[in-house]
Amino acid sequence: MTTLPIGRAARPTASPDRTHDGIGPLLRAWRERRRVTQLELALRADSSARHISFVETGRSRPSEELLLRLAEHLDIPVRERNALLLSAGYAPRYRETPLDDPALESLREGVERLIQGYEPYPAFVVDATYDVLAANRGILMLVEGLPESVLAPPLNAMRLTLHPEGLAPRIRNLPEWRGHLLAQMERQIALHRSAPLRALYEEVAAYPVPEAEGGQPDPAPDSASTFALPMRIEHDGQLLSFVSSISTFNTPMDITVAELAIETLLPADPATVKYLHSTMSC
Repeated sequence: MTTLPIGRAARPTASPDRTHDGIGPLLRAWRERRRVTQLELALRADSSARHISFVETGRSRPSEELLLRLAEHLDIPVRERNALLLSAGYAPRYRETPLDDPALESLREGVERLIQGYEPYPAFVVDATYDVLAANRGILMLVEGLPESVLAPPLNAMRLTLHPEGLAPRIRNLPEWRGHLLAQMERQIALHRSAPLRALYEEVAAYPVPEAEGGQPDPAPDSASTFALPMRIEHDGQLLSFVSSISTFNTPMDITVAELAIETLLPADPATVKYLHSTMSC
């Protein structure tokens, strides 16, 4: 196999348990986080603003069916939906299956085939805290020559990219790319309320920003800048340009699957395409 294989037990990634807060405060916090009024939420979930108000103030206990509808319309992450159910006195609805469980064998094999098929372009799979679960040869090429201390497991995509001994010195537009990654993490923190993710953010945000290798300034923007921010990174003296795309699973019913993300790096110019094909065919 040419990838770093998937095969690691799932682990908790959410914030500390909040079931003691009660369903009312939890539901209100999610509604306010999504900036939705009680009336708007009621119309979406086929309820009434009065009933939503009674639930939030503790005067009424929502049915399990209504609670799941509210969670769906508030786009609450699957892991946190279990917390809502527990707060209302119901059993958790969503399992968290270890990724190396036989039940997920087809999913693992499918994802590995997907990122292998993307070669020679880089692709990798991460969990909710950006730990790398699998990567193809395109990624392995980009990290060639990095110190073992950076590549030691568990390999984390954010640490690998932003650490001053990682890829950071090779990224020619590091300030812009670093800002993009930190903003991405901030959005995830707002969505998932994850204490481990916040700790990771605080760690990588505190890393010193190294100069690009050779001290050379970023070159003039290429055509990719007109539609997406590219990552410009050096490899063996060749400047490569990529734009990033992230894919997740639709309607997941398992926490582990819900928190998987597949990131692909699409070449942003013909020179990068040519270099990758020539290098990976050797």
